[in-house]
Amino acid sequence: MLPSPDEKPFMKHSVIVPGFKFSGISSGIKKTKKKDLALIYSENTAAIAGIFTANKIKAAPVKLDITRIRRSGKARAVIINSGNANACTGRRGIKDAHDIAQITARELRSAPHLVYVASTGLIGRPLPLIKIKKAIPESVRKLSSRSIRHAASAIMTTDTFTKIDVKKILISGKTGTIAGIAKGAGMMCPHLATMLCFIVTDIAVERRALNAALREAAEKSFNSLTIDNDMSTNDTVLLLSNGFLKNKPITKNSFFYKKFENALAEVSYNLSKMIAMDAEGATKLVKVRVRRAKTTSDAEKASRAIASSLLVKTALYGENPNWGRIMAAIGYSGAHIQEDKIAIYINNFKVVNKGTGARKTPKHLFQKNEIVITADLGIGEKEADMLTCDLSEKYVKINAGYMT
Repeated sequence: MLPSPDEKPFMKHSVIVPGFKFSGISSGIKKTKKKDLALIYSENTAAIAGIFTANKIKAAPVKLDITRIRRSGKARAVIINSGNANACTGRRGIKDAHDIAQITARELRSAPHLVYVASTGLIGRPLPLIKIKKAIPESVRKLSSRSIRHAASAIMTTDTFTKIDVKKILISGKTGTIAGIAKGAGMMCPHLATMLCFIVTDIAVERRALNAALREAAEKSFNSLTIDNDMSTNDTVLLLSNGFLKNKPITKNSFFYKKFENALAEVSYNLSKMIAMDAEGATKLVKVRVRRAKTTSDAEKASRAIASSLLVKTALYGENPNWGRIMAAIGYSGAHIQEDKIAIYINNFKVVNKGTGARKTPKHLFQKNEIVITADLGIGEKEADMLTCDLSEKYVKINAGYMT
């Protein structure tokens, strides 16, 4: 497994987002007694935006959250459990998700429709609802503005480290904060991945602008990430804005909209990068860059084909710089190409020029922990990037034993 990323200096201390509190406890869902129940709470009603799995099989909490966002676009809390996905659990699963929201709302003295639910873990098993019900009061009691790390720990499944990122920006002379936590290490394929991500900000953002900014950020991050081409039933990204900064609410036409969107994209990308670094069994973080494609769609097709290729991923793990596999992926990607215009670089070393091997390929090119593969299609001006990793025996061992 790749080492966890170095923390930003201010992240060595408590990460605080004004108006938000967090908790993370053990409710007994996991046999290991590790934290498995997280709570995120806004001291006032926040605007909320969300994006969810494209899988036609959706877990009960995903169905609940989609309905609530469409109806109100407002939130006070999100409660998340790990160790059980509450997916493919029929009417009972839907009722359990509603019950968890109801009990959490009662403990927080909030309206039930302002509480959102998320789950991650094993598919097909009913939630241990009695355990969760008993634990909710404790999760409320332990809410603290300084406990974001506990929440980040409680949403983990096969993750090996907590994933947190923070960005501070000036809005109308005041410092606003955007902070996010995420989980995910396998079952990754756009759109979204087997991941949960929760981002909060004290910056006031109008609902439509919040939704637009999240979707733009996701295209550059969560939807540009692939580990193993499998798509989860539970993928969820929620963004809450509580306005504690007391700035004039940002709209799409506001002077500060682009600044907010860029900061949100940076936090989202950094969390995606951590997920790729923590991929099950991974030893290498890989960025695939496609340049000079005819259309954006062509660039995306080619980058996704390279990043998703099992042969490319196993070559990365075996440290065998077999550029022929990259060429083959470009060829079947569906992108418009001209073979004799293609150039390929591995960490800036050109291995292909005008569609043929440029020179003898050094074996050390795939030996670094972080690798950049660049494919220059040479026929346009469009580009696209993807994050991925290698594929090792450990991935097979982890997932061979992960039972429904």
